[in-house]
Parts: sequence; C-alpha cells; structure tokens
Amino acid sequence: MELNDSTTDNLILKLFDAGAVKFGEFTLKSGIKSPVYFDLRVMVSYPEIMKEVSEVLWNIAEKMDAKFDSICGVPYTALPIATLMSVEHRKPMLIRRKEAKDYGTAKMIEGHFEKGDKCLVVEDIVTSGSSIFETSESLVAVGLKVTDAVVLLDRCQGGSARLQQHGINTESAFTIRKVLDVLVQHEKIKLPMKREVEEFIDGNQFESKSIFTPRKITPEVLTYAERAKLCKNPVARKLLNLIEEKQTNLAFAADVTDAEEFLKLADVLGPHICIFKTHIDILKNFSSDVVTKLKALAVKHRYLIFEDRKFADIGGTVKHQYRAGVHKIVEWADIVNAHPVPGHGVVEGLKEAASGKQRGCLLIAEMSSKGNLATGQYTAAAVKMAEEMSDFVIGFISQSAVSAKPYMIHMTPGVKLVPGSGTLGQQYVTPQQAIVEKGSDIIIVGRDIYEASNRVGAAANYKKVGYQAYCARMFRRKDKD
Repeated sequence: MELNDSTTDNLILKLFDAGAVKFGEFTLKSGIKSPVYFDLRVMVSYPEIMKEVSEVLWNIAEKMDAKFDSICGVPYTALPIATLMSVEHRKPMLIRRKEAKDYGTAKMIEGHFEKGDKCLVVEDIVTSGSSIFETSESLVAVGLKVTDAVVLLDRCQGGSARLQQHGINTESAFTIRKVLDVLVQHEKIKLPMKREVEEFIDGNQFESKSIFTPRKITPEVLTYAERAKLCKNPVARKLLNLIEEKQTNLAFAADVTDAEEFLKLADVLGPHICIFKTHIDILKNFSSDVVTKLKALAVKHRYLIFEDRKFADIGGTVKHQYRAGVHKIVEWADIVNAHPVPGHGVVEGLKEAASGKQRGCLLIAEMSSKGNLATGQYTAAAVKMAEEMSDFVIGFISQSAVSAKPYMIHMTPGVKLVPGSGTLGQQYVTPQQAIVEKGSDIIIVGRDIYEASNRVGAAANYKKVGYQAYCARMFRRKDKD
C-alpha cells in the first residue's frame, strides 16, 4: 500500500464512520474533560480497517528507515495491529505483559529474542508518551534496544517530543490536526468543533521534560553503587552496595509466628533478598538462640536484618526498648525504624543506644494503609528530621521518593505483582509502580512469598521483577560514553 494523503484521508473517514473518533464531552484518564475521544479499540470489529492500519504503520517504519529485529505492540489496543504486521511481513513479535505473573515463566516480555536486538514499538495513540516509554523500559530491562516507535495518531500534546528526549524517534500516520482538517473538509464536523478541539489541544500540553520524575536529584539517576559512595552511614553504604552486587532490591517481610519456620525462611530465601525484615515480638517461641542463628544466616547469604519495631516514644524510653528487655534488638538488627511523632528525641535515644555499633534507622514518612495520617506536612517534617540526622537515619518507609538526597534510601511496603486493595485497608502497588514511577529503592514483600506454594520461586520472581524495574529506571540515565 502506497502511503499518501489520499490513503490517510480515507483511513480517517473509515475510522470516523466506525465510531473510533467521537466528539462531545469526555473524561480522560487524567481527569481532564476533553471535547474529543479516540476509541481505536473498535478496530478489532473491522478486520479490513485493522489490516489497513497495520500496512500504514509498516510503511511508516520503512520510510523512517527503522532497523529492527522484532515488533512489540503496547498493550492492549496495539497488540492486534502488531500481530498483523508481524504475520504479513514475517517479522518476529514480542509481547509485553502489564504485570508479571506469579506462575509459569513469570516473564514480563514473552517471545524469543537475543540481547542487543532492536525492537520496534507499535502504538495506536501518543498523548503524553508514557505508554510507549513504559513498554520500551520493559524491553530495555531484558537487554533489547528501542530507538523507534510507530503510531497511528499523534494527539499533538507533546508526547513525541518527550519520547525523543529519551532517544525514541516516534512517527505517526496522522496528527489530530490532520484528522480535524479531513473531517471538516468532508463535512463530518463543523468548523466551531474543530476550533474547540484545537483550543483544547493547545491548552493541554505535556511539558518537554522527563516522562517520570520520581527522584529529583541530579540530572541523571544514580546507580545504587554510586549512591553508596555518598552515604554518611556505613549501614546505608553496605546495603546499597550489596543490592548492586546481589542484583536484588527485595526485602522479605517474615511475618510468621513460629521460630523454626522463621529461620527456615531466613535460609532458603537468603540468596534472593537484600533485607530480612522481622517482627521479632510475634514469635511464639522466641529465644536468644533464634537471633544467633539469624545473624549467622545473614552473614552466610549476605543480607541485612531489619527489625520493624516502629519505635514511637520519648528518647529515654526508646533507648531502653532498643538495647534492653527480652529481645535486645540493638545487638542483632542492622536497621530499625521509628515514627517521627515524638520529635528528634526518638532518633537521639536510638542513636545513643547504638553507640559503638554500625546501625541505621528508617523514619516512617508514608504508609500503605488506607486513611493513614502520614501525609502532607507530617511527611515533610519526617524528611527534614531525617536529613538533619543522616549520620544515623538512612532513609524512609514510604510510598515514593520523598527526599531528593541520594544517600537517603526509600523502602516501600504493600508491593504485589497485581495492584489493588487488601484486607484491613492495605493498598498494594506493583514493583514497577514502586521503583520506576514512584522512585522507591527497595520493595517489601511478605504474604505473597510466605503464603506461596513455592516460596523460593516466588522470592526469585520478585527479585527479578524488582531489579528489572531498577534497570528500567536506569534506562533514563544520560549516556556518558
């Protein structure tokens, strides 16, 4: 099929007649009211239109002189288009999942490929560019290269320019302005509607900056090892270095109540984690022998121990809670955490109790439970306190990167492969959301691992998915070579 004005004009009219282009008042995903809506999913009911679209996009790729070894359609509307391109032109196709499954191969990218292969991304519409960017991140995370994308429609709201900043050249079959011109010319819409849509497009532009800006630090995102060099606390340095060395940003929450099961998990999951997180006071059969064995396993498998004690009292009290009592937490836990509610005294008390030992503290800046009060000014105060006491405070329990300081570590609880709500108000996010979109550093996973039929397999999968998300975040780093 030859790609010319007549071809694109006819295709626009076919899409309009099929109901893929609508005018009125529509609420977009962003919550913005729009006078135009493109529902290209209806193409699946019109095979002749879908085939024509696939040929148009193939011709665009040829005109771009794009060099690629495979094709990947952005889920889900672009999948049938990419399939037709693949079959018609005998070019291998890859499939990107929305989330990794916790069974089977647990892959994010399905299909056969070699590391270093180039993949062409196919999409129906580009608005902000985020969908194409997320797909390219997943492809890059498994060793593929992405330099080109083809799109049916460009809404002219800045998405193509943003993608270009990240090294992805994007070409479209037509723009929204072209669609409006054709529909007015063929008396499908009136001139006032065209002007209303153009005003909407001009007034709703996405800025030409990073598609995701979760970590507001240097012009580039630093690696774990690079950040380790900036840490003031030796525990923070050790943690960031071992994450990079073991290639895991998974913290396992060992919320079991039997000491034997607790230690078994500490052993079998050890190779896959950077942190073993405990609630030592829920063990029914606790003894000093338990922590002796746990410390030995931590050395054997090279992970840190984090006692999730959530200290929240005045300095004098927490000092005794930390170093005395039945559990003597300061003797074996590399990391503890605290609520900033009591003020600086809670940190000062813990720091005094840990004198002479290499220990670190996390402040609880945000929580994953519905209706929690750790928001707004509370979070800001926690960040300020942590940055003022960064020789002992190493970071935060949070849902996002709340601090711009590269030596502050962010750990996110409530992580699952499928987002949603759980019992007792727990809110879940995916590893991709936590690490890439929200800028966290470490995912905390408990029930999804210890309740799995194959606990080691589940931990290995979270290790892989979590570190892939980190690698995807690194994709945005400027090339220094």
